[in-house]
Parts: sequence; structure tokens; C-alpha cells
Amino acid sequence: MSARFEELDRRPTPMGVISLRRRWDPVFRTDAYEIKLDDEYLMSSLFTVAEIEVARLALAELAGRDGLDVAVGGLGLGFTAETVLEDPGVRSLVVIDALGEVIDWHERELIPAGATLNADPRCRLVHGDFFAMAAGDPGLDPQEPGRRFHAVVVDIDHSPRHVLHPSHAPFYEPAGLRRLTELLHPGGVFTLWSNDPPDEEFTAALADAFAAARAEVVTFPNPLQGREAANTVYVATTAAP
Repeated sequence: MSARFEELDRRPTPMGVISLRRRWDPVFRTDAYEIKLDDEYLMSSLFTVAEIEVARLALAELAGRDGLDVAVGGLGLGFTAETVLEDPGVRSLVVIDALGEVIDWHERELIPAGATLNADPRCRLVHGDFFAMAAGDPGLDPQEPGRRFHAVVVDIDHSPRHVLHPSHAPFYEPAGLRRLTELLHPGGVFTLWSNDPPDEEFTAALADAFAAARAEVVTFPNPLQGREAANTVYVATTAAP
């Protein structure tokens, strides 16, 4: 058993004070890694099902294809990126995060996933605003302007309606979604994590921009609250070549 509580780092950012902490959780009987922004919990290593599923569902749409290039918006605790790298068909992974502090935690391996991401030559961590990059030039890869991806996986905001910053909102509007299709190869896939129940209006906006779109509910037990919890993963695909 580790120490009951340890704050591994705390830093001011333009979005607020971000902190990384590790604590022993007596219910799960394991170390829990948690990231907070001011007093708000952004993520916890105790609940990772949806973070994994948002990547797994994207790659399931591309099953059987090799040489896949994937972009992930939102590094967090690294579970989404790790899931992408588990697929042998993935050729490259670009992970974009607006907080250099989070990238630094992974590079210093204060977060367990950092060791996996640092050791895999397919993976590159990029400090940048995913939403600004998706909306303009050079796109999602500063090293290769105009690059297209087979999958774009996003886990940043709480939901399309509950964003961490107002500047993110245009991404979820019809024009932003149409711009996103230009960053994907034909037959490419976009997946999005949401903490809210399926939003019919947003699903319809996705269906207008993409060839196909759906919302999948992902459930998992929450022993801390004694109930089953649910998140949503939106899956949208561009037209096949």
C-alpha cells in the first residue's frame, strides 16, 4: 500500500489551477490517480471504461485495416492513447493536449501510462489547442500540414453542451463537424466521449456532416455511489472511397 494521499504536482494554468494527485482508495484497494482543475475533478483512474471504449469503438470501425494514422484530442491519464497503441494496425498516433503540464507529467512518468507512451515510437505528444487546430491550418499535425487521419478520437469536454471553455463550442456545430470530415480519410471515423446521455440534436448534426452517425451508451459499475454509471460515445464515419 502506498501513502494514503500524495499531491504529485500543482500548477497554475490559463484555465485554472491543475493538480495531479495519487491516493489509496479503500473501496477499489488500489492507487487512484486523479486530475483536478481548481476544485473540479477532470478524471480518475478508477473509472476508465468510457476512455477505453471511445478508442476501441473507433478502431472497431477500421477492423482489418493496417497502416492506420490516429489523432487523439485529450491526453488526460493516457488510457485512450494506450488503447489506440494496443491495436497492431495502428501506424502512428498523435495525441494533442492544451495543457503542457499534463504532457510533462507523462514525459516524467508521474502518470503510469507515461512509460508506455514514451516507449512506443508510433506515439507523439503535441502541446496545442485541439479545437483551434481542427478549425484551421495546419490541422492536427504541426509537422505535416493538411495531414488526414483514419480516426480522430476526442475526450476533452464534458459533453457537446458542457464545454470546458466557450472557444470549444464551434467544434460541435455543423460547420465545425464538416471541417472535421476534411481531416479524415474516406471511410474514416470520429468518436467522441460525453458524460451526458445521448443528445438527439447533436447526433442529427453528426449525421448531416458524416455519412453515418450513432450514439452508444457505455455503462460501468460505480461502487462509490452504489449504482451503475453511464457515459455516451458518439461514432461517426465518412463515406467509404
